[in-house]
Amino acid sequence: MAPVGSKKGILERLDAGEVVIGDGGFVFALEKRGYVKAGPWTPEAAAEHPEAVRQLHREFLRAGSNVMQTFTFYASDDKLENRGNKLTFTGQQINEAACDLAREVANEGDALVAGGVSQTPSYLSCKSEDEVKKIFKKQLDVFIKKNVDFLIAEYFEHVEEAEWAVQVLKATGKPVAATLCIGPEGDMHGVTPGECAVRLVKAGADIVGVNCHFDPMTCVKTVSMMKAGVEKAGLKAHYMTQPLAYHTPDCSCQGFIDLPEFPFALEPRILTRWEMQQYAREAYKAGIHYIGGCCGFEPYHIRAVAEELATERGILPEASQKHGMWGSGLEMHTKPWVRARARRDYWEKLKPASGRPLCPSMSSPDGWGVTKGHAELMQQKEATTAEQLRPLFEKADAKH
Repeated sequence: MAPVGSKKGILERLDAGEVVIGDGGFVFALEKRGYVKAGPWTPEAAAEHPEAVRQLHREFLRAGSNVMQTFTFYASDDKLENRGNKLTFTGQQINEAACDLAREVANEGDALVAGGVSQTPSYLSCKSEDEVKKIFKKQLDVFIKKNVDFLIAEYFEHVEEAEWAVQVLKATGKPVAATLCIGPEGDMHGVTPGECAVRLVKAGADIVGVNCHFDPMTCVKTVSMMKAGVEKAGLKAHYMTQPLAYHTPDCSCQGFIDLPEFPFALEPRILTRWEMQQYAREAYKAGIHYIGGCCGFEPYHIRAVAEELATERGILPEASQKHGMWGSGLEMHTKPWVRARARRDYWEKLKPASGRPLCPSMSSPDGWGVTKGHAELMQQKEATTAEQLRPLFEKADAKH
């Protein structure tokens, strides 16, 4: 265990060319485990069920994660109180509990703590820049009090709001990372990935990239476009990617939330551990050195990333003690045909079947085209009413 003060910081690691491995998707993982409610996707579990959050942190640490991200996704007051969400803890209590849990587990290894803020209902509802920045500042006060190692502005569909978040975070003097949930088409107002990255760097971000909404290879492509834009502008930055663990070849600008399967029927799209190794290699080759995951990523996926880059990192994760590289543990299997699979070329060449003969390989995204400024996207504290739902059901039925 490394004392907190002796650990190298995030920029020190990246400046030295080290690979930093992020963690996975807490809201999806904890929803499946029964601690997060799908819909609001808010992180009350940090205060309500700290043992569940602590255990997931530990599993990602054991799998090779170098960063324990505070479980503060959608933990702004306006999101916690959105559409009738009932709270038993305050936003401050949730944010403080999340910081304490991340620090506790980070201290068990060579991991850093990152405090994170995300896009807000207030921005979607066309509130002013000052109003939105006050929301970020309230979360930030907790991160400063708890002395996180660096800050992440993540999951922003609009680069403008991400710029505002970066400006607030940068005022602390701590390193700032910024990730948009965009693909190659750019943000929801059509700003290209390259221009988005330039704007984030100019706002003060030290690390830029993408998270969520798209599959790993799409995210690597998008970050490569961001990198090209930054370099063309004569600027410098480090790059990160924390994609979905789901294949999304049929997604458009809005990403996987447009898919009919979102969020309860995405399992057939999950990447295998071997596909995650390919993702890690392609990200590294693209010059991306902060490599993690978002929704759908479980600890075994992060272990695959760590194993693929073990030579570059000079270490295997603790969880690899229970995993033979490229299936070598199958040499111990009782069945001879399974022992025959204990080799790299078998798993690299395998095209896994879905076991669903009547299902299509791809879907048709909903594509409603609703974004900031549309009446349907205005948010409210009150619970959604039956009268508000009825036209949405009718619109959805008409599209299908």
